[in-house]
Amino acid sequence: MTRETLASFLDKFVAAAPEATAAIDLVGPGIVTTTRTRLRDRVRLLATELAEVGLRRGQCVAVFLPNWSDAVVWQFAASALGAHVIGINTRYNVGEIEHVLRSARPAVVAVADSFHGLDLFGMLRQAVSATDGNADAPTLAVVRTPGLGPAADFDAAAFDLGSGSWQAGSGDTGGASAPRTPVTATQTVAGDLGDPDDPLAVAFTTSGSTGTPKLAAHRESAVVQHARADAAGMAIVPGDVTLCVLPLSGVFGFNTAMATLAGGGTVLMVPVFDPVTTLRAMESERVSHIVGGDDLYGRIHDTWQDVRGDLSSLKWLGIADFLGRSHEIARWARDEFDAFTTGVFGSSEVFSLMLFWNADDPEAVRWNGGGRPVGPEISIRIADPYDDSVVPDGEQGELQVRGPNVTDAYLGNPDAAAQAFTADGWFHSGDLAVATGDGGFTYVCRAGDALRLRGFLVDPAEIETRLATHSDVQTAKVVGITGPGGYTQAVGFIVPVENATVASAALRQWCADSLAAFKVPSAIHVIEKMPTTVGGNGTKIRAVELRDWAQQWTDRERDFRSE
Repeated sequence: MTRETLASFLDKFVAAAPEATAAIDLVGPGIVTTTRTRLRDRVRLLATELAEVGLRRGQCVAVFLPNWSDAVVWQFAASALGAHVIGINTRYNVGEIEHVLRSARPAVVAVADSFHGLDLFGMLRQAVSATDGNADAPTLAVVRTPGLGPAADFDAAAFDLGSGSWQAGSGDTGGASAPRTPVTATQTVAGDLGDPDDPLAVAFTTSGSTGTPKLAAHRESAVVQHARADAAGMAIVPGDVTLCVLPLSGVFGFNTAMATLAGGGTVLMVPVFDPVTTLRAMESERVSHIVGGDDLYGRIHDTWQDVRGDLSSLKWLGIADFLGRSHEIARWARDEFDAFTTGVFGSSEVFSLMLFWNADDPEAVRWNGGGRPVGPEISIRIADPYDDSVVPDGEQGELQVRGPNVTDAYLGNPDAAAQAFTADGWFHSGDLAVATGDGGFTYVCRAGDALRLRGFLVDPAEIETRLATHSDVQTAKVVGITGPGGYTQAVGFIVPVENATVASAALRQWCADSLAAFKVPSAIHVIEKMPTTVGGNGTKIRAVELRDWAQQWTDRERDFRSE
């Protein structure tokens, strides 16, 4: 079977309409446009630079950039050399960046020279230092804000972590040299790492059951195949414009952008979400497609109610329900703009937009999470999470997946592959769903207690692991409650070691030193013992009871402050 590469994907995209707009960067109140031909020129120049610094096939490139069109350019350029990309969210903390460096061992890191007042290079430098030499210092490629040309006074030494640096897109690599980092990929039952004609292309950070993020990698052919399937399902055609607010470092942002290009559309890249500015850009650029959570849509909807705007170009909305507003948003989009809304489903390990509903599905079904597989090559079953036996249609079970969209490898985690699949080769999604009996699957919830914090799915075990490393903490548990505005807040509970005295503020700072700000619990309560229950599988902490305590204490404190 002939596999389509990202290089041929890009060539077809450009050949179809060379001067059509491929990308629009929203930079402050202005925009910077890139034609398809110009996009390919940028890819070719960067690929040449990467080859000059010695990037090899099978190596990793970390992209530590905002939602700029450069993220797309880096994906195509790295893939042209057989390398794979791992995105690093600009909201990550030093500890999370360090974990990516240890696990993926990137030979090259692309970092923004300036963005939103953040010292991205400073955080990267701290993360490299924190690896204590257990990861080679990467070569640094410094990326300028879209619309700005190369800086004449660029100081390569100021960005040198040990392997040199250069200004990406300048054509001058200045002697920088990518280290010969080890291959970190561990094959899964879905992958064949011995296939030289189909290398890994991209990896996404996800949360594992141990609380340590995993890096799920996918092959080049799978990226292209899924992009084309999504484009067809979303009915993207030339002239369409997709709002890209979700970071391309994550799977939902990445798959949305790739689907747009596959359909011949234009990506509107939004690095900083300001509701009014974004709404005006949607109006002026005639946005037709959006993918996001109801938290994102809710801010657009609420802003539109105040300032209005012509969003009649909207055609297709893919929505995930985090705050219970999906149906409200869908009715608004239908009544005001005659736009189609569908719930969606996906993850880092099976791609986003793996499921969404069709136009002939009733709204009562279509406006909920889940859907139908975007391609016939994707197989799904609903199974008992304890013994993996298939359950009847209409009954809840774990949604399990097989197909080319399933992760082919994990980076730097040899144990992850064995734990992620059933004995007969199906991927454990960790999500509960129901088969509708006619080829659809309705999402129910996470099988565990995953938290949706500021739009990101966070395994509480990651926060618990951090708390448990504190010398004064014996046991830690994190639950989610509903905070002001309907948003989920993480609340921690700890049992201290005997005779230890530890303050909540100190524990919150302990978390902040290693975790992204949105993962730091809003409160941490010190208690004498955890509420537990004894069942067939042993003694378990009663998360439901802790959740009730957290909600009551938070509400009580809020009422006290308002008096």
